[in-house]
Amino acid sequence: MSVFANLVEQLADLLHPLLGASAAAGAIVLFTAFVRLLVHPLSRAAARGQKARTALQPKIAELRKKHAKNPEKLQKAVLELHAEEKVSPLSGCLPSLFQLPAFFLLYHLFSNTTIGGRANELLTHELFAAPLGDHWADALAHGGLLGGAGLVYVALFALVATVAAFNFRRTKRMMAANPAVPVADGQPVPGMGAMTKAMPFMSFFTLFTVAVVPLAAALYVVTSTTWSAVERAVLYR
Repeated sequence: MSVFANLVEQLADLLHPLLGASAAAGAIVLFTAFVRLLVHPLSRAAARGQKARTALQPKIAELRKKHAKNPEKLQKAVLELHAEEKVSPLSGCLPSLFQLPAFFLLYHLFSNTTIGGRANELLTHELFAAPLGDHWADALAHGGLLGGAGLVYVALFALVATVAAFNFRRTKRMMAANPAVPVADGQPVPGMGAMTKAMPFMSFFTLFTVAVVPLAAALYVVTSTTWSAVERAVLYR
């Protein structure tokens, strides 16, 4: 972790002439962009997989009619169809999974008071008036919602809510174009109905994440979700 801390500090030093006290926050944003660039090939593959799954819908509709009274055979036939067409139902999860290590690295980096036996100097850095190692609760306790640190979180929440609303509408359209595979009597595969209804709202969970993690990790989440929204708008158009 000390190696990563040194990397963030050096990047912050390079950005200091431009960003001043917020240089470390800028370093986190650049680090997030670098991670997203590394994951971008997986995102492109996920987009291709989504388009391929959409193209399979007519064949899946035929399987529904053929195995309408046999749910187990229907699920098996759908899986075989995906394997035959070399389409993975889980390909869309890979970009998110590969980003988790970077998120947890930042979370631990700004949650520890010491790194390599010395004081964690990164905790002294700020985004405007909000320390990168603090949480939303700290901002509320020191100045309230409209204090300097509180306003930083208000801006982050506003950005996250905007991105979440955009993702909500996009996910609803995608779910409508790719409905859950039904089984007998027109009912969906067990569990898929609830998942389908909940999925569009998952983007709003980011608001909770930003509220409970250190500001540095929140910056990673906000930057990454905003990147995802723009990336998906381009790849899935």
